[in-house]
Amino acid sequence: MSLPPDLDVTRRWEIPTIRRAAALCAVLLLALLVNATRVQIFESEPYGDNPANHRQAIDRYGRPRGDILVDGRSVTGSRDTGGIFRYERTYTDGPLYAPVTGFASQRYGTTLLENTQDPVLTGTDPTLSLFPLWNDLVHKHPPGGQVVTTLNGAAQRAAYRYLAGRTGAVAAIEPSTGRILALVSAPSYDPGQLSGGSASTARAWARLTGDSAQPMLNRAIRQTYPPGSTFKVVTAAAALDSGLVWNPDDPTPSPDPYLLPGTTTRLTNETDGCTNASLRYAFAWSCNTVFAKLGVAVGLRTMAATAEGFGFNDPGLRVPFAVAPSTFDRKLDQAQLAMSSIGQFDTRATPLQMAMVAAAVAGGGSVQAPYLVERTTTSAGATVSMTGPRTRYRAMSPMTAALLRQMMTDVVLGGTGRNAAIPGAVVGGKTGTAQHGVGNSGMPYAWFISWAQPDGAPEPAVAVAVVVEDAAAERGEISGGGDAAPIARAVMQAVLGSRPGYGPNSRPGSGADPRTPHGSNSLSPTAR
Repeated sequence: MSLPPDLDVTRRWEIPTIRRAAALCAVLLLALLVNATRVQIFESEPYGDNPANHRQAIDRYGRPRGDILVDGRSVTGSRDTGGIFRYERTYTDGPLYAPVTGFASQRYGTTLLENTQDPVLTGTDPTLSLFPLWNDLVHKHPPGGQVVTTLNGAAQRAAYRYLAGRTGAVAAIEPSTGRILALVSAPSYDPGQLSGGSASTARAWARLTGDSAQPMLNRAIRQTYPPGSTFKVVTAAAALDSGLVWNPDDPTPSPDPYLLPGTTTRLTNETDGCTNASLRYAFAWSCNTVFAKLGVAVGLRTMAATAEGFGFNDPGLRVPFAVAPSTFDRKLDQAQLAMSSIGQFDTRATPLQMAMVAAAVAGGGSVQAPYLVERTTTSAGATVSMTGPRTRYRAMSPMTAALLRQMMTDVVLGGTGRNAAIPGAVVGGKTGTAQHGVGNSGMPYAWFISWAQPDGAPEPAVAVAVVVEDAAAERGEISGGGDAAPIARAVMQAVLGSRPGYGPNSRPGSGADPRTPHGSNSLSPTAR
């Protein structure tokens, strides 16, 4: 049966229209799929990183963060706020560990270990999962992992306690491995105050960043100081390794005072007996004139190379967060070289760097790369990654290191570092008092670097550097031996006390035989 003429015309008109509409819908659908693919795959990162997009932040703070461990104990945690950004970071003994953990803030981001270990702590590190690609596809991550530090909790607490009320820093490392045992900066702050995103967090940030005492400055690794006489370890190593000095007990041609080359400035000493003193005596009693003249005699190239062998001028040191480079200038005239060789002029060092100097002596001349993360694990404790010892620098020959160990022991047995002596251990040290400010008008910095080896142990267990910016004494009485050495002793005792077989009531360390310095039989009250 045929259709009416008017209906047949209508049908013939509708069929092409429907086809065209269907084709248009197909094109639009294809365009929608292409655009969705573009947004989801090719432009997902810009959209995801847009500050207006809170989905990533909601996901990031929607689950507890993994923890940072010291001595097997968590020093961090997570608190359920019930808000849109559900979990906030919490800290146990926050000011004590702030120079290590840093902070994890919903408003201000992350720093230090919280920053460098963020993928592990948030659970986004692919190594935490057996199926990382699938997790990325479904946007699901395993629980945050754990970061196990190398810190010795007792040493950390000792450093923090003895620095209380002062401005300064302590760094302690294990010479044979490079494991960082303590890292303390004072004054400190509570990173938990910065965890959230509320108005109180903003007020805490304003207060901390505006504080003239700079509690958020990590003085142990981010602040450099003139190292003063502690740098004489480096100068002595250069003189011995270069052959300029063969026997540390031979007299050196050293006038007192010493006229700095090309100037009318006379360098003096804070103790007697420095005229033509031997290297051993000059080291024990910190004769500026001897070491300034030795630095000039060694020469700029050798002095700079030796300093770099200890780690100076290295911009790439990480522990795993970045460490400010310590510096020894390669462009100096002879007068500047003389002053740089006693740790003044432009020579600058972090406390961690000076702990590495002490560790180089204790470790036979090599410097192990310092590190703070022992291993990372899953939330269940399965090891994901480990850090091991690695030699980073060759500072001096083993023979030179052995001589310097004897000389540093002399400093503690009968020189300016007697406040660092520990019963039951051999202790080596070097004091330092660094001038700074315009015309040396600033309050001097008190330094002490040292190492300790328990009696009967095959090698030293700890190397320490301490700097005190505002030593509690009259200007003329500030000294590394008086202000910094007791802090170093407390840290070393804490490390030794945590080792099996060490007894605090053991006999005094025997080390090198005590020697009576020629020219003086008693410690000058202003000796450095």
